[in-house]
Amino acid sequence: MGKGSERIGLVASSNAIRLKPEGIFVKGEIDPIYWFLKDKNDIRSSHYLEDVATEFDVQGLEIDWVGVCWDANFRFENGEWITYNFSGSKWQSVRDLERQKYIANSYRVLLTRGRQGVVIFVPEGDDADLTRPSSFYDGIYEFLKSCGIEEI
Repeated sequence: MGKGSERIGLVASSNAIRLKPEGIFVKGEIDPIYWFLKDKNDIRSSHYLEDVATEFDVQGLEIDWVGVCWDANFRFENGEWITYNFSGSKWQSVRDLERQKYIANSYRVLLTRGRQGVVIFVPEGDDADLTRPSSFYDGIYEFLKSCGIEEI
């Protein structure tokens, strides 16, 4: 929990569908008024870390400490960022340039919501789940570490 009046919360891309097995459900709607303004004793507030906000909920707003939950829709593969969309029961490569920019920008929005700091959660993946193999997440994790981000 944040100290004193510090606000903490979880954010994720609106297309981070395969974070659901991690307990992070981006399709559940939040009420931004409760999420941003209610205190630590209200389960609807960001403090409880139960409801995740998306780029739509947090654009233009900040909290003190943010946990960015990263999914396989924005992967680092072969030295470049590749965008994917989850449709039905599989990931599909995004070919539309505007949609690619949108996905990349959604992560920029999420990564800039913390006034005091950011913690990035990259799932380990599950090789028994074809929609979440560890190889989808390994490149993201390794890239972030190569930038000097410490593992906690």
